[in-house]
Amino acid sequence: MGRIYRADLHIHTVLSPCGELEMDAPGIVGRARDEGIDIIAVTDHNASDNYRAVSDYADGNPVVLPGMEVQTGEDIHVLTIFADEDTVKKFQEIIRLKMMPMKNAPEVFGHQPIIDSKGDILEFEDLLLMQGTLYDIDSVVRMTQERGGIAILAHVDRPSFSYTAALGPFPEDYPADAFEISSAASGEAAAKWLGKYPLRTFTRSSDAHMIEHISRDRCTEMYLEAPSFDEIKLAIAGQDGRYIISPWRENLDG
Repeated sequence: MGRIYRADLHIHTVLSPCGELEMDAPGIVGRARDEGIDIIAVTDHNASDNYRAVSDYADGNPVVLPGMEVQTGEDIHVLTIFADEDTVKKFQEIIRLKMMPMKNAPEVFGHQPIIDSKGDILEFEDLLLMQGTLYDIDSVVRMTQERGGIAILAHVDRPSFSYTAALGPFPEDYPADAFEISSAASGEAAAKWLGKYPLRTFTRSSDAHMIEHISRDRCTEMYLEAPSFDEIKLAIAGQDGRYIISPWRENLDG
């Protein structure tokens, strides 16, 4: 029997240079539980190394999916979410084949710690994560889907690091699985996107870099049979009775 689940598919840990120190496994999981969030995806910038820490600490509550927020050669952010850790790790290796070997400057960008489930630091990532891979957006979307992953164009309404900022309006048949509207977008602004692309799937997530940004109000509600990657994939595609409940649909319908 299915029910409504809350999902936040865009959360950064302390590994992202812009992530606050409190964004460790206990902090993220504790906040998600307090907010009644059923599913989260760990999507650090061009990195997946802290997925295991968050997943181990959560122990299924919430369900934690492995992913990355990849920055493309055009400086477009795309959420790449996968079914398992092995796939995301191999995808990370592929993405980094076309990243410049620039070292992080912690005094400028912030530290990039890889942590364990207790939040203790295991090591620091030396590669500068706040840079783009040389793969273009079409290649990143295609490579994600070839590996069974979900490709979501991130914060398409933002004036930076979005498809629209870099390349203009995306075609109605653009092959991404879904399109994320920023959680801060007004209902009126979001309704314009839904009205322009009525056949496409839009999601809302927190893009959290600090604990207080993780909130049930920044999630997407989905009708699923279970809180799993496969079920989310079906909901995004609108298949087998699974579906996304648009946070802004009431603004479009009336």
